[in-house]
Amino acid sequence: MRVLFVGDVFGQPGRRVLAAQLPLLRQRADFVIVNMENSAGGFGMHRDAAEGALKAGAHCLTLGNHAWNHKDIYPMMQDEASYPIVRPLNLSDPGAPGVGWRSFDVKTPGGTERLTVVNLLGRVFMDAVANPFRVMDEFLERPGMGSVFVDFHAEATSEKQAMAWHLDGRVAAVIGTHTHVPTADTRLLPGGTAFQADAGFTGPHDSVIGSEMDGPLQKFLTERPHRFGVAGGRAELNAVFVQIEGGKAQGIERYRYVEE
Repeated sequence: MRVLFVGDVFGQPGRRVLAAQLPLLRQRADFVIVNMENSAGGFGMHRDAAEGALKAGAHCLTLGNHAWNHKDIYPMMQDEASYPIVRPLNLSDPGAPGVGWRSFDVKTPGGTERLTVVNLLGRVFMDAVANPFRVMDEFLERPGMGSVFVDFHAEATSEKQAMAWHLDGRVAAVIGTHTHVPTADTRLLPGGTAFQADAGFTGPHDSVIGSEMDGPLQKFLTERPHRFGVAGGRAELNAVFVQIEGGKAQGIERYRYVEE
């Protein structure tokens, strides 16, 4: 089973490049996961963004710390049959809309394989949530999960690396999101878990992690709040391909596309 994971889609430029490139990339994968955490103006996901990603070929949409920014997706989170959305599993509120994991029966050239997608939030430099390490330990006691793919939405590289080692051999992949910059630590861990600390983002190429340069620059220069707007111009798409067999990763490959 070959899984394509696309990093944080950011604003309209990210949605544009996703719509153009995903139908082509999908031909190289059996299943497509797209993190949509910043697809609505840089903060969260709205209905139009979700519909666009699914139309382009995504099979599962993951979120992150901005999951609640747009209320129009709350009903979509509850409609599991029509909208395969996965919000963070380790939220402190047990009554939050939606679910933190979903299992899929994926058709491959060799038959059908089960894949479970989990979305987790980190705690370092982030808002308070339940301990993701303990939550995953408890989660993995469930039977029938098949191969498990974890989107770990976290700030600290150390926390992402620690999670990958903690889960090595128990999940097929731990791929980080949130910081928007692709890392060069793509690897297979000894137990068979694919890892990359951050897949990178899908959004404005000439920007400060997606925002127009002036806002972040003025904040750093003046030490005062400034408005951050979504940058324009050409966009990039960052992704990871993971080859999975029998619950273990057999290979992992970084992918990057930049509009001309």
